[in-house]
Amino acid sequence: MSNKAKGSKAERELVRMFTEQGWRAARVAGSGVNDDSPCDLIAGKIGKKGKVVEAKSSKKTRIYIDKLQVEDFLVFALSTELEPVFATRFNREGWFFLKPDMLESSGGNWVISLEQAKAKGKRFAQFFEN
Repeated sequence: MSNKAKGSKAERELVRMFTEQGWRAARVAGSGVNDDSPCDLIAGKIGKKGKVVEAKSSKKTRIYIDKLQVEDFLVFALSTELEPVFATRFNREGWFFLKPDMLESSGGNWVISLEQAKAKGKRFAQFFEN
């Protein structure tokens, strides 16, 4: 399975997760393919602030995200008044959700380690229902 197919599968998994929890979520067409799609999902729920989600999954213990991609994502979130969320999944660990200020710099990239996700990230119900 290609990386693109794995990413699409992870995004569909997230949409199902949102839906099962009473949220409405949609994948953004072309995400990860061109510069005109600065996020992977948009989600909303009555009574909650809308979210814009960047999803990343890895079989390794660190996820690197280009700083320009993060900047575009945050500008999009600010311009749409949606809350930015990084959804990270590490193999056999499940999903962790993080706010942008939880990312660490590694020069030209932002990085999220499995250790950091476990320490600072939250599971779905903790992050979205509080």
